[in-house]
Amino acid sequence: MKLLRLSTQLHKWIALLVGLQILFWVGGGLVMTAIPIETVRGEHRVRTAPPQALDLTRVRALDEIVAERRLTPTRAELKSTPRGQAWVLTLPAGAPVILEARTGRPFAPLEADEARRLAATLYRGEARAGAARRLDDASAETGREGPLWRVEFEDRERTRFYVSPDTGEVVTRRSGIWRLYDFFWRLHILDFKTGENFNHPLLIVASGLSLVVVLSGVVLLWIRLERDLIQWRARRGAKPRRARGRLSEP
Repeated sequence: MKLLRLSTQLHKWIALLVGLQILFWVGGGLVMTAIPIETVRGEHRVRTAPPQALDLTRVRALDEIVAERRLTPTRAELKSTPRGQAWVLTLPAGAPVILEARTGRPFAPLEADEARRLAATLYRGEARAGAARRLDDASAETGREGPLWRVEFEDRERTRFYVSPDTGEVVTRRSGIWRLYDFFWRLHILDFKTGENFNHPLLIVASGLSLVVVLSGVVLLWIRLERDLIQWRARRGAKPRRARGRLSEP
């Protein structure tokens, strides 16, 4: 009886504290597993661009560029972009430096019309691209820093493309589906600020209390099943005795 009373009290009062969070965990888990991650990432809205071969005859020597600009990169990547070939130089500290491969200089500023056109070129769907808006500081939902161009599309998912002001590449995509997913993800890990920290004390405490609720529920279920089994056996054993009593009557 002590075990029953203790399990009942633990299950009841702790469930009052964390019951809503358990509901969020289960409901959020359903949302996050029901929606394909490719849809969350907006991959179905991106048109696959054909690969472009690098034209090394139109590339300025890297050592010349580095010496001219007095840079000490730890890594250099040559790649094709919508605005032409580019050197991406990773420095020991700070953001990468992106230079036009032909001249070794920064790309000319990307204008709004060009940003909108490049985004529309890579968009898959029938929706029209809205006006491009330059963000001097990338919004938190992009997970990036620095300036970006934002182009919104008039589809039911409210798709947004974020375009690099240097290369014209679509560096990330966001939509209403992503925002729904992100909302439940933040509820899931209880990090409402950045949505990245899942080792903080609040989540650990809530998880521990939820485990107590589950374990106490298992104990209560076991006690109830054991009691029902005893009653079932008692009823089954009583039936033959009643039947023999009726047969012995005159």
